[in-house]
Amino acid sequence: MLAIRLPVAIERRLERLAKRTGRTKTYYAREAILKHLEDLEDIYLADQVYARYLKGEEKTIPIEAVMKRLGVDDDLEG
Repeated sequence: MLAIRLPVAIERRLERLAKRTGRTKTYYAREAILKHLEDLEDIYLADQVYARYLKGEEKTIPIEAVMKRLGVDDDLEG
């Protein structure tokens, strides 16, 4: 179970959408979460890794080494 508080304007938009389409507000809230959760995870995890990189706690690999390992042409200019 999840309870969330939304800004009034967002709540109204959600109510209008639900009424116009015959679906519930819960349906649309669930859809929005499912659609964007992976993006949010990527953003916040990338921020954490970047912070560790800035502190010298994260190891990096030069792009040339990655490309060689993957067997990709090493002409980065195109």
